[in-house]
Amino acid sequence: MGKQKMPVTPAIRVLRGAKIDFSEHLYTYEDNGGTALSARELQVDEHSVIKTLIMENDQGKPLVVLMHGDCEVSTKNLARTLGAKSVSPCAPDKANKLSGYLVGGTSPFGTRTRMPVYVEETILDLPRVYINGGKRGFLVGLNPQDIVKILESTTVQVGIKKT
Repeated sequence: MGKQKMPVTPAIRVLRGAKIDFSEHLYTYEDNGGTALSARELQVDEHSVIKTLIMENDQGKPLVVLMHGDCEVSTKNLARTLGAKSVSPCAPDKANKLSGYLVGGTSPFGTRTRMPVYVEETILDLPRVYINGGKRGFLVGLNPQDIVKILESTTVQVGIKKT
């Protein structure tokens, strides 16, 4: 049995093009497994597994939120921070179309549509994070400071611990 071939997605092309140091991690994807599954498979803390969420404001303008796997986004706080009436997750088919990725395999890198990116501030305090590489069952590990470098993101404080 040979080494598994790693996928080359738009996200991987962006990371390579930016000369970012990253590691590649394949795992067995399960529907609704979420970050708890990927953290268990990679044997890392779920707090360091970062979700890429495609959301939209009350005007239908899309945006990306990067959040710790063990936290949720307070849409009320996010809307307040952005000066919007409301913010809500995009429907999966709309998220797929905007990002160019399938939900469950959405990466913030190399999205089809350019969208503003908001990163939960405490993500930047971690030494290493694991974020989707653009395919279900495929994460990349990198320094969170590199996310900011590539995505020109804005930090926010909108995370709440899952109950």
